[in-house]
Amino acid sequence: MNTTEPTFLTPTTDGIAQAAGLLRAGALVAFPTETVYGLGADARNGRAVAAIFEAKGRPSFNPLIVHVLDATHARRFCHWSDTAEKLASAFWPGPLSLVLPLTEGHGLSSLVTAGLSTVALRVPAHPTARALLSAFDGPVAAPSANPSGKISPTTAQHVSDGLGMRVGAILDDGPCRVGLESTIVGLDGPASLLRPGGLPAEEIERVLAQTLSRETEGKISAPGQLMSHYAPNGRVRLNAQRAHDGEVFLGFGEMTCDLNLSPSGDLTEAASVLFDCLHQLDATGSAIAVAPIPRQGLGAAINDRLQRAAAPRP
Repeated sequence: MNTTEPTFLTPTTDGIAQAAGLLRAGALVAFPTETVYGLGADARNGRAVAAIFEAKGRPSFNPLIVHVLDATHARRFCHWSDTAEKLASAFWPGPLSLVLPLTEGHGLSSLVTAGLSTVALRVPAHPTARALLSAFDGPVAAPSANPSGKISPTTAQHVSDGLGMRVGAILDDGPCRVGLESTIVGLDGPASLLRPGGLPAEEIERVLAQTLSRETEGKISAPGQLMSHYAPNGRVRLNAQRAHDGEVFLGFGEMTCDLNLSPSGDLTEAASVLFDCLHQLDATGSAIAVAPIPRQGLGAAINDRLQRAAAPRP
């Protein structure tokens, strides 16, 4: 792992202009969203997008999310639908990505979509991300700014520790508010939940007045579907009541533990600090035991990330 410190930029007008200039020049720029820090590149520039895969060590069959400023920009790259309009009106900007069929002449690098006929699109809510998208005036491909399969970054320092000089610059605007990647909904057919995330599926189902189908493991059709993902260096044991010898304990609710996701049992708080707690406990060099987390609301996404973190490594 390269821990040499890259260039840090502040989210001022000048800093955002520098970051946009780097993107135009084909460089990689890490920037904050409300979910996690993203590793951004011009989604139309094949060499720049390839640099994302190289920097992360990401498998080329794993597609990327394209970040755009608003739904009008999103429509340039996909076949829009009434369902997409309904979800975009309700949840954009925000932690929701929509997978839609690509339109002819979309202009995106084929690496972004991993050769699929669909593209994942998101309109982030974070003001710095939005300022960067406005200054750049184009689509930005941006997976989480960390080595592939490792714990996602929710601070600029996490990005620097994981990627070092492999990223051209980091726009540092403090910790991410949501702390979990976006929820991904597939709209290339009946609406389906491809990845639980920072927007509870129940809220989406209320807006659509229907139940989302749940994707089973198999073909990779969206980011974040690899069985082993978001993983610390050491072993992770789930639904633990206490730590065993050689383990540190990540708790939830009132309990004795090394770190607590939320002493009050608040799932929103737990989601916002999950990856930061995993980073801290991973730094101890010990295996990590994790207390049970309820599965309703954001708990579904928290459990999804923990199950992938605990899965057998490839």
